[in-house]
Parts: sequence; structure tokens; C-alpha cells
Amino acid sequence: MAQNIILASASPRRRELLSLIIDDFRVLVSEFDESSLPADLAPEDHVVRAACSKARQISWQNRDSLVIGADTIVVVDDEILGKPVDETDAARMLRLLSGRSHEVYSGICIISEEMERQAAERTEVVFRDLSDEMILRYIATGEPKDKAGAYGIQGKGAVLVKCISGCYSNVVGLPLYKLSVLLKDSGIEPLC
Repeated sequence: MAQNIILASASPRRRELLSLIIDDFRVLVSEFDESSLPADLAPEDHVVRAACSKARQISWQNRDSLVIGADTIVVVDDEILGKPVDETDAARMLRLLSGRSHEVYSGICIISEEMERQAAERTEVVFRDLSDEMILRYIATGEPKDKAGAYGIQGKGAVLVKCISGCYSNVVGLPLYKLSVLLKDSGIEPLC
């Protein structure tokens, strides 16, 4: 039986990643406000709750569909780095990440009328030492403005990353292996 699949995300990166394992889906953007989550949540709990809140919001209006929600955060020194509010904030984040390791967490949630499944993924990322000049040049590309932690590993920000330990697609914003397992367990056969 064919299933209507909805990605509850505005992220073009998530859309691109999902298209690697699912042929046919549509995108509906959730209006869930992540800042409404309690500040004292552990990173895994934060991303899973955000992902499920997004998926539930879209699922309530689309009962005949399987909805995929996702959320990604960058964490350093127990501080969650979301999307920078401006270039000054992006520079602050990049200076904070310079020459250090940090964690990227993604939560995923899939919901249909019959079930709800959720998971979290964690990847360690190590940044090279960044000079102020390098930070300013990177910010000038415009790439940091809509990305958690003010960088995109799949773009120009790849040169900022010394190494990672864990799932690469998680750092981009959608842990494909973990999502494919959840989908398969739910009766949806990913392309690979």
C-alpha cells in the first residue's frame, strides 16, 4: 500500500537528504516554536521533543499521511547554538567553535495514525583553528545565517571542519541511517 509521506521541515538540506532515500514526499512547514521548549532539557530530549512537536502539528491536519519531523542543534560547553540572529552572533558562535570539538544532535520523529517512533543521533565535530579574517570571510558568504552553529558542513563550511566522529548526514540535519531504520520498522521501504 502506498503511503503519503510529508516532511515537516522548511530546510532545503533535509529535503535534499530525504530525497536520497524516499522518492515521493511533500513538504509542509510546521510553525512550532523551538524556543517554547524548557531550557533545562538534555540535548537529546530537546531535539526529540522539537522533532515530535513539529511532526504532531502537521499530522493533526494530515491524518492519512506519515509525517517526518526533525530538529538539529549544535552544543558546545552545554550551550545550545541555534541559528545566528545576525552576523555578530555568527562570529561569536564560530569563535566559540574554533579549535575545539562540539556535538551536533538531531532528533527525528515519524508519526502516522497507527504509530509514533522517535530517535536521536549525536555526532562529534572538531573545528580547525579559525582566524578572525577566516571567520569574517566565511560570514561574508552568507552561508552561516540559516544554520545551527553558524556553519554548513555540506557547503563552504566544510573547510572549517577538521574531522567528525559519527553520522555525517546528522551534521547536515537529517540522520539518514537512523531514519531509514525507523521507516523500515514502520513498513516503509527506503530506496536503499
